Amino acid sequence: MEKSKEVFGNEISEKVYKKALKSKEKYIKKFGDDSDADYKAVIQKNKEIGNLLGVKNVFVTGSGEKYDTEEFDLEKGIIVGNIRMGFGHYRISMAIASAANYMGYQPYWLDLNSFPETTGTKVISSQNELYSIGSRLSQKSKLFNKAVWEPLNYEGFKKLSYNVSDQKNAELMAPVYKNIPKDIPVVATHVWPAQAAIHAQMKKVINAIPDNWPMALHYSEGAIHTVQTHYAYQGYRILNGMDKKRILNPMPENSLIYTGHYVDHELVSNIEKDCEARRKRKAEGKPVRMLLSIGGAGAQKEIFAAIIRSLLPKIRKKQVALYINVGDYINVWDELIDDIPGMKKVSKEHFLDWEKTKNFAEKALDSEVIGIHGFYHSNIFEAVYCTNLLMRSCDVLVTKPSELSFYPVPKIFIKRVGGHEQWGAVHSAEIGDGTLECEDVPHVLQMIKLFLNDENMINNMCDCIEKNKSIGIYDGAYRVVELAMKK
Repeated sequence: MEKSKEVFGNEISEKVYKKALKSKEKYIKKFGDDSDADYKAVIQKNKEIGNLLGVKNVFVTGSGEKYDTEEFDLEKGIIVGNIRMGFGHYRISMAIASAANYMGYQPYWLDLNSFPETTGTKVISSQNELYSIGSRLSQKSKLFNKAVWEPLNYEGFKKLSYNVSDQKNAELMAPVYKNIPKDIPVVATHVWPAQAAIHAQMKKVINAIPDNWPMALHYSEGAIHTVQTHYAYQGYRILNGMDKKRILNPMPENSLIYTGHYVDHELVSNIEKDCEARRKRKAEGKPVRMLLSIGGAGAQKEIFAAIIRSLLPKIRKKQVALYINVGDYINVWDELIDDIPGMKKVSKEHFLDWEKTKNFAEKALDSEVIGIHGFYHSNIFEAVYCTNLLMRSCDVLVTKPSELSFYPVPKIFIKRVGGHEQWGAVHSAEIGDGTLECEDVPHVLQMIKLFLNDENMINNMCDCIEKNKSIGIYDGAYRVVELAMKK
């Protein structure tokens, strides 16, 4: 079926369709067309999170190359399809893999942005580079943010016409699935791996939609779509506001399912224990542990710098302790050290040693933590999962309202990067496990002060987290895996 001419029974104009064709032709002219390539699928253990989450990597090679590999597990295998674009899609993939591993299945990690020889990776990388530049520029220029970035993320990606071009471009990403058994279910945590899987005739595709703000960007017709909130369910179901000139036909009932939040098994299963530890630290007057997670685009360094400056006196007095994960952006850590007098004296660097990072995170669950602890890993898996490991022993996570909005830890939300993210903060505030979005530094500092001085902020969020768990709000990853593996 030509998926760029009709979306859920909604006819697409000839003008929009021709624009989609031109988009694909532009990429072919720039990067070539490997639709006839015979890429072989190779399985290898993931060295970084393989032992933690049971993950095995899938990568593709040219027909003439030979590697030691193994056969796909056709009974218990599940493909987790993703791309590296920031950290969010990787983190959601880790949640799905964690749940699958716990439930006795074999998760296979397929990153469409990791095969430099393929046309698909070249297309994804070029768009990822533009998105990263836009994210950083939006934090430095209020004019660019207001005139370009917010409208693009809030309304541009929402349009049905945007989905049409993406569907056409995703045809160039399908060849990587050629030699993967068609019966293995695919769970995609970005729409492109889902669209590519459908174009490649994979028989069961789950499209795990990340955002709480309905955008046509996320549709992959032919897949089962899952969402984390009831608000998202309603908006996606009726294609709300995706064409300003007409009321659109809704999605079929069996194409969209509410699951709850996509969260790792290791976090969900320890909610009560971790919340009780937070209450105990608060009652005993221990340093409040704040985890500052800097996203994959490397944006918002200035906000985090202001937070660190304001907290340094309390860090010296052992009233606050900081975890700072700069991911794979060592320049961010170096710039913070250079810009903030006195920071280096109270900081300990945990760089590039994954075993030591894991040991620190485990020990921190039951031992004292003081000062500032900086974390940097050049490997993408370590850079992302470091935050997940540190989340259990922190008291408050300070983050923008993106994929981390849905995690079961008390959260302070700083300003968003893109208008679509604000709805993550709205949802989190409504279910009680996070704050309102603090849209400037003074409001961030006001909220931090409230968390430090008010006896109930952390405790009340912990109460809500436990209540949310009791009604299944954090069970989304398990439910997605159940859908994928259901015969």
